[in-house]
Amino acid sequence: MENVKKILLVLAAFITAAAVSFVGTIGFVGLIIPHITRILVGPDHRILFPASALVGGIFLVWTDALARILGEMPVGIITAFFGAPFFIYLLKKRKT
Repeated sequence: MENVKKILLVLAAFITAAAVSFVGTIGFVGLIIPHITRILVGPDHRILFPASALVGGIFLVWTDALARILGEMPVGIITAFFGAPFFIYLLKKRKT
């Protein structure tokens, strides 16, 4: 059973990586913002869905502004800078 869990985890990671590589790293926002918003507003989907859209929009505006301030670098670099550590945090949190 543990082997099946490990295989499914690896497959899910590859599917996620393929989706992000296809849509670009800005699509990463669609993966991290709902998790962050759930932590902030709770699991009620009636509030979570619109709040995720709002927080995602605000996040992209701020990351775009930061990317322009830092010299016209791609926004995807900034979103990955925030997203990768957050996913590592989520994985560590799930193990304990």
